Amino acid sequence: MDERLLLRQIASGNERAFRIIFDRYRTTIYTYVLKIIKSEQKAEEILHDTFLKLWQQQNTTEIENLEAYLRVVARNATLKALRKSALDAKMALAVQADTVNAYSESEETIIGKEAEQILAQGISLLPPQQKLVYELCRFNGLKYNQVAEKLSISPLTVKTHMQHALRFLRQYYLDKQISIILLLYLLS
Repeated sequence: MDERLLLRQIASGNERAFRIIFDRYRTTIYTYVLKIIKSEQKAEEILHDTFLKLWQQQNTTEIENLEAYLRVVARNATLKALRKSALDAKMALAVQADTVNAYSESEETIIGKEAEQILAQGISLLPPQQKLVYELCRFNGLKYNQVAEKLSISPLTVKTHMQHALRFLRQYYLDKQISIILLLYLLS
């Protein structure tokens, strides 16, 4: 059946025409949404919201390309759902941060010492030249040019050593941070 005729019938409240359109595009729209949102339940909700919007649309006869229209409505609903999920996750992190801040000072001291130990362990694993450059820059407060002069190497080499050291330490810290999270969990 012609889509234009079906859209005119939907505009006049014909449920049968709506059902034909729904059956025709259901799988396409569901698959499209599922690829983005990765949740069958959410994809199903968005699918129904998309078709509900079509049903409630007063001027369905103005729709030129129905599949494109449905995809745009579904995409917008999906992005809205993703933003809501991100906001929910952000709120959960804020609550978690508040919980962490609620720990007593002695627990914070334990966690701070744990973090310092992890950093010290990471620094000890650096290659000798990177370790030396890192310590001179971070602990002695020297600028790259000063370190370069002191070690008789170029400032660019100092910068490269610092970049490698920082990249390694960040990854090492992230790997070890799991133990801090576990510690927080055990202390709660």
